[in-house]
Amino acid sequence: MKKQLGETWAELWDGRTQREKTLLMWGGLVAGLAIVYLLLWAPAYDGRARLRESLPAMQRQLAQMTAQANEARSLAGSAQGVTPTGGALKDALAKSLADNGMQAAQVQVIGAAVQIQMKNASFPLWTMWLDDVRKQFKVQVSEAHIQALKPDGQVDLTASLQPAGAK
Repeated sequence: MKKQLGETWAELWDGRTQREKTLLMWGGLVAGLAIVYLLLWAPAYDGRARLRESLPAMQRQLAQMTAQANEARSLAGSAQGVTPTGGALKDALAKSLADNGMQAAQVQVIGAAVQIQMKNASFPLWTMWLDDVRKQFKVQVSEAHIQALKPDGQVDLTASLQPAGAK
């Protein structure tokens, strides 16, 4: 196939006069330059101009996004500093207990603390939950009474939680 194509091309080329060969070479060169210009140079040049025009707007957007990110970081830090108290803390702890599969808990507000009573509770589940709420709601255990039951890992407990820093 390749050989046949080469022979066909040689016959076509050999059948041309010198003037035709010169015109075909110059025409091919001009067509090649036009293709290179239209496919490579012009799109790159136009794209460069568009980028130059859009760059200031992109820089403004970047500055705005950076300012918003800094504001979000500062607001996140202040939101983490808010510790619920009283009824809000009771509701938050009751919801957290229910979300963690400890629906049988009795939760009540006693002074500045929230008292939690549970019968036949899983001690490992309780300690994991307590660690989570300690971090999430910034509470500390002010008083706890825990009694081990016959089945391993089960306990009856009464614990009072209060906002960290409250005495």
